[in-house]
Amino acid sequence: MPSGRLETLRDCEDIVCGGLFMGTGGGGGVEWGMGMLLPALDEGLDLTWVDVDDISDEASTATCFGMGSIAPMDPEFDEAIAEMHVEDRFGDNSMAEAVKELGRYLGDPIGCLVAGELGAGNVPASIVTAARLGIPLVDGDYAGRAIPDEMQTMPYLTGKSSWPLASVDQWGNIVIVAYTVNPHMLERIGKMLAVAAFTGTTMASTVLPASEMKEIVVRGTITKSLTIGRAIRAANESGNDPVDAALTVTGGWRLFEGTVVKKDWEDRDGYMFGTVEISGSGSYEGDMLRVWFKNENHVTWLNGEPWVCSPDLVTLAYRSTGEGTTSTDIAEGDEVVAVGMRGLEQQRTTDVLDGAAGPRYYGFDIDYVPIEQLMEQR
Repeated sequence: MPSGRLETLRDCEDIVCGGLFMGTGGGGGVEWGMGMLLPALDEGLDLTWVDVDDISDEASTATCFGMGSIAPMDPEFDEAIAEMHVEDRFGDNSMAEAVKELGRYLGDPIGCLVAGELGAGNVPASIVTAARLGIPLVDGDYAGRAIPDEMQTMPYLTGKSSWPLASVDQWGNIVIVAYTVNPHMLERIGKMLAVAAFTGTTMASTVLPASEMKEIVVRGTITKSLTIGRAIRAANESGNDPVDAALTVTGGWRLFEGTVVKKDWEDRDGYMFGTVEISGSGSYEGDMLRVWFKNENHVTWLNGEPWVCSPDLVTLAYRSTGEGTTSTDIAEGDEVVAVGMRGLEQQRTTDVLDGAAGPRYYGFDIDYVPIEQLMEQR
């Protein structure tokens, strides 16, 4: 039996809101998420997910996800697309096509899906893809947040191979990557496919028997996304603080509050890189928070000193509504609250911090300090 179901517009809005909060600046935007959910709802698709343990150990599972930069689309791409004489063939159904292509390559249809990561787009995309294929989606994902690279996923951290993979973009280009020499090359190849497609691509990968999936999946995160969204909505409707409501669900911390005074960014190598500077207000008056993102938020400095960093989560939420932001949409003048949440324990070992998930992986000579220790020092 399903452990969760979306039945109404309100349900869809809530799970997108919760996914956005857990997206930490990435994970796809509200437009993509709702753009997938609303047609599926109108079609009467069964938008459900199931408890991980309800899946047979023998079932063949795979993960599905979007690949590419979240930067605004360059207007010159429209001209380039026109010159190539391509038309939108699959649209938002490309992810389902990727899952089918992976099954065809393996000679065995995929029997169950796992979300690769969270986000306002990633969560709905996984739900809708599973519904269109008529296969279950488990209540969980492989990252516990949105992430920029393969190297932050549980399969990578536990030595699982994500190849072979299938890439299908909206234009109808289909690529099977049978093998890569390591996950770093897999990530690079995937990003280059996304760059070639202009608008990114969708992928299916990480084929595992359910018995192995159950050992590494981050459980309950689809339901958690819905619960966060519902808590934010309820707080807004009752006049309570929506950020506090989200923190009650996530067990996080209110880090900072203020106004965005500067945003710099660039679209490079299939990622959106940049920084956001926030001038403090209220009890944070006179302080400055700087946030660096690679699609998602990963490194922060408080008054010039290194502060909360990945693998712990930093979400910038709008102060008035509690809704999360994306690195794409956040802009100068926005009044935001910086929220911190504890990351996965599996990402906190020294080797993983330096090689996959911590500030040094992202190119900063900063010692990672767990967020709970930083909060004790406040």
